[in-house]
Amino acid sequence: MAKVPSVIHWFRLDLRIHDNLALRNAINEVRQAENRKHFLRPVYVIEPDIKNKVGENRLRFLIQSLQDLDSNLRKLNTRLFILRGTATELLPKLFDKWQVKHLTSQLDIDRDIVLQDEVIDEVAEKKDIFIVRRVQHTVYDVHSVLKKNNGAVPLTYQKFLSLVTGIQVKDTIEITKALSDNCKPPDFDSKDYDVPSLEDLGLDESALNPCKYPGGETEGLNRLNMYMAKKQWVCKFEKPNTSPNSIEPSTTVLSPYISHGCLSAKLFYHKLKEVENGASTHSQPPVSLMGQLMWREFYYTAGAGTKNFDKMVGNPVCTQIPWGKNDEHLKAWAEGQTGYPFVDAIMRQLKQEGWIHHLARHMVACFLTRGDLWISWEEGAKVFEDYLLDYDWSLNAGNWMWLSASAFFYKYFRVYSPVAFGKKTDKEGLFIRKYVPELKKYPTEYIYEPWKAPKSVQTTAGCVLGVDYPKRIVDHDKIHKENMQKMSAAYKLNKEKKAMKRPHT
Repeated sequence: MAKVPSVIHWFRLDLRIHDNLALRNAINEVRQAENRKHFLRPVYVIEPDIKNKVGENRLRFLIQSLQDLDSNLRKLNTRLFILRGTATELLPKLFDKWQVKHLTSQLDIDRDIVLQDEVIDEVAEKKDIFIVRRVQHTVYDVHSVLKKNNGAVPLTYQKFLSLVTGIQVKDTIEITKALSDNCKPPDFDSKDYDVPSLEDLGLDESALNPCKYPGGETEGLNRLNMYMAKKQWVCKFEKPNTSPNSIEPSTTVLSPYISHGCLSAKLFYHKLKEVENGASTHSQPPVSLMGQLMWREFYYTAGAGTKNFDKMVGNPVCTQIPWGKNDEHLKAWAEGQTGYPFVDAIMRQLKQEGWIHHLARHMVACFLTRGDLWISWEEGAKVFEDYLLDYDWSLNAGNWMWLSASAFFYKYFRVYSPVAFGKKTDKEGLFIRKYVPELKKYPTEYIYEPWKAPKSVQTTAGCVLGVDYPKRIVDHDKIHKENMQKMSAAYKLNKEKKAMKRPHT
C-alpha cells in the first residue's frame, strides 16, 4: 500500500494561528488534496543544546508559547509535532519517512535560520519538495524596501519612513475552519511529539522567579486588546515620556510576543491605525507606539541588507572602535554588581524578569560601552541574547550599535549619567530599593550614590560598601571623559581610512 504524502508547516518565529499565511498555505494544500488524502504535520524543532543557547526566562516563555500553540492547533483538529534535534539533520530524514511533498514556513532574516534554510532548500530540491515561504514577521517586506532604495540600506529612521510611506499594508488573515480527520497522520496521538516541560529540558521551574509575562498567542492577543482599548493612552503615548524605572511597566510589553511571533506585527499595525484614525490628534513617529513599531521595521531592513550585521568586523555600517577587554567588569555589569545602584537594578530586573524598559536598555548599554566600561557592544549583545524575553537578532544588534555610537547614532558625547538619569523619574529610588534590596534602608540622598554615604550611615542602613554591596568599579565623572576622547580618536581614524579608500579623480 502506498504511503500517504505529508504537508509540513515548519513553525519558527511565527508561534500563532492568526495572520499566519504560511500555515494557511499548508492547510489549503491538504484540503485541496483531500480526495487523494494528505496528512498535515505542523512541526517545531527544539535544538538539543537549547538550554545553553536560551536563557531560563526565555526558555520558559518559549515552552509556554508552544503549549498555547498546540492547544490552538487542536481547536482546528490538528496538533503541534515537537521534534527534538537539529533541523538540518532531522528534517531530511523525515522528508523520506513522512513522504513530504510540500513544506511551508515563514521567511526570516535571522542569520542562523537563513543558514538552515539554505541547507533545507538544497535537500528539498533533490527530493522534489515544493517550498513556500511567506513574509509575515514584519509589517513590510524588507527585501522590497531595500529594492526600492536600489539595494542600499537606509541608514536613518527618516529615510526608512520615506521608503515605506505609501506602501499598502495588506489585511491580516484568520484561520478558523477545522480540518477533517483525514488530515490526521497515524501517529497523531503519539506522546513522542508532545511539548516538553521545562523539567524535560533539565530546568527546575520552581527555582525560577515568578512569571510576569506568560508566553503564547492567547496572552499576546489579550495584552494587545487590553492596550488598544485604552485609546486616549495610545494616542498620547510618547516613548521619551515613559518611565524606565517604574515598578510596573509604563509601556505595553508586547515585544516578547512579537519577537516570538505569538503576535502578528501586522495585526498590531492595523489595530494602531484603527485607534489613530478614530482620534482627532495623536502622537507621531518616532515617539508614538506606531513609531516604536517602525523602529523594529527599520532595524529589520538594516539587518536584512547588511553583511555581518551582528558583528563589528566586516560590518560595513559599523564604526570600527578599539574596545577593551575586561572580563571582571563585564561580569559585574551582567550580574548587577557595578556599584552603581541604578545600573545594577536594571540588570537585576533583566536577569530576574527577562524584560526592561527601552530607556533602561539605553542606560546600561551606554554604561557598558562608550560611557564607562569601554567594552565591546558585541559582549553586551550576547548577554541580552541570553536574558531578554524579546531577544530579536536584528533589533538586538541594531540597538547595541546605536547605543555604542557605532552606527545610526553618532553623538557619542551624549552620555547617560548612571546617577542623574534615574533620578528624573524616580527621585526616591523605589526601583533601586526593589531590585537592589541591600540598599533599601539607605536615605534617599544616597540611594543613587551610596559611595557618598558616611560609614555610620552605611552601618545603620545595614549595607557597608565593599562588604554587603560592591564599591563602584569606575568613577563615571572621570572615565566618561576619557572614553569620549577615545571615541573621538576612533571616529577620526575611521574617517581617514574611508578617505584613503575613495578613488582619486
